Amino acid sequence: MKNIQIENRAVCYRCYRPKSSCMCKYIVSVETETRFIILMHPKEFKRTKNGTGHFTHLSLPNSEIHIGVDFSEHPAVNTLINDPQNSCYVLYPHASSIDLNEKTIAKERKRNVIFLIDSTWPCSRAILNASHNIDALQKVSFTHTEVSGFTFKQQPKTYCLSTMESTLCLLKLLNTHHIENIAPQKIEGFLKPFEKMVEYQLSCV
Repeated sequence: MKNIQIENRAVCYRCYRPKSSCMCKYIVSVETETRFIILMHPKEFKRTKNGTGHFTHLSLPNSEIHIGVDFSEHPAVNTLINDPQNSCYVLYPHASSIDLNEKTIAKERKRNVIFLIDSTWPCSRAILNASHNIDALQKVSFTHTEVSGFTFKQQPKTYCLSTMESTLCLLKLLNTHHIENIAPQKIEGFLKPFEKMVEYQLSCV
């Protein structure tokens, strides 16, 4: 594994965490039919102690990650949205969103593309406000009773989850709707790098 030197610390080139706390060895690769696009706010990119967006990307081979706030003129993003072979969605709670606990997304002969916003709630809203192409997409959401495992980070609401935890909920529901066919052991191991990261951070307190 290659390493880069940032601020006099060896950093993993894959997850951008310090080499001493690299969690790449715990990553479980999950193949999906759905393509996931992670839109990471620049502030989130700097939070190397968290990095759940990076973990999510590394765990999903059929994914890509872009950093920014305004994606209105982003070539790669617009190529996906404008492709008639794609059915595009953004994971975000909204009054008009499709609740995947009750309904499913399209099962047409198109590729499902789901955009995931990796940021705090205020920054997520900022991305949608700036990116009219993303905000115009059909929104999907889910309901759950789980509490985030981000025990060293205070969530704004008890129901708020990290990007990786939200993605796991999404994968489970896509499995339920037979849009995906992910093996149970893959689902069970998906959060391993996240869980090990939390363990590491708590050991440092």
